[in-house]
Amino acid sequence: MINITAALVKQLRLRTGVGFMECKQALIEENGDIELSIDNLRKSGKVKALKKSHNTTNQGLIFLKIQNNIGAMIELNCQTDFVAKDDLFISLGNEIVLTALSQKIKNIYEIKKFFETKMTDLIIKFGENIKINRFSTIEGNNIYSYIHSGRIGVLVSASNLNENVLKNIAMHIAASKPEFIYPSEVSKSVFEREYNIQMQLVKSYNKPDSIIKKIVDGRMNKFVNNISLIGQNFVIDPNKTVGQVLTENHGSIESFIRFEIGEIINGNDNSNEK
Repeated sequence: MINITAALVKQLRLRTGVGFMECKQALIEENGDIELSIDNLRKSGKVKALKKSHNTTNQGLIFLKIQNNIGAMIELNCQTDFVAKDDLFISLGNEIVLTALSQKIKNIYEIKKFFETKMTDLIIKFGENIKINRFSTIEGNNIYSYIHSGRIGVLVSASNLNENVLKNIAMHIAASKPEFIYPSEVSKSVFEREYNIQMQLVKSYNKPDSIIKKIVDGRMNKFVNNISLIGQNFVIDPNKTVGQVLTENHGSIESFIRFEIGEIINGNDNSNEK
């Protein structure tokens, strides 16, 4: 007799919406053949949902929490705004992020496995796909968290900054979407891609090479500052850069994470800690 694994039962549950024991029994009867098991469950009138796990999830909420100098954040996605507002969905999101902290889980695959059964139950209950799209943690003695309308979440770790300044910087990160902390951190591939674009644009000006280089260099300086936290104009006081605010307060940003619902639709599981 074929070994009926939990993963096989889960696969059948997601495709049919039928309970665990009924799915296991159906697989036993059909010697592990999922398609035959589905046919027989359909004949008995038990099938409730089909193939929800592949449906696009572009709604959801960000959940985050800080505990014992560790911050954890997840992006929990679903298909509709209706489900995102449901108490069961919200309760699951809070439970996931609290469990990650209490169990010291830092890997998205571990947290997905930990909540595999509960996620499956909720998918079946709502009849739509639900997934942990992203999960990341951040550590430090000076961490601040910020959520905007449940759809943008920020965790930022700093050195020597008071709560008010750190709160404003977290709000800035939410609004301005920096990709790096310092211009020097901009990757070679990102820099070269933009450089080639700007070079092609400026060549059409029919200027001497020395002038073209000067124009492109100026544009690239602006580019790297625009995507780097310390080079951006501070949203609270646009007359200053974030770097100037940090210098005035004798502090620095160690790292940050920013999640926004819809940035990655059914994407990979990589975090975007900076």
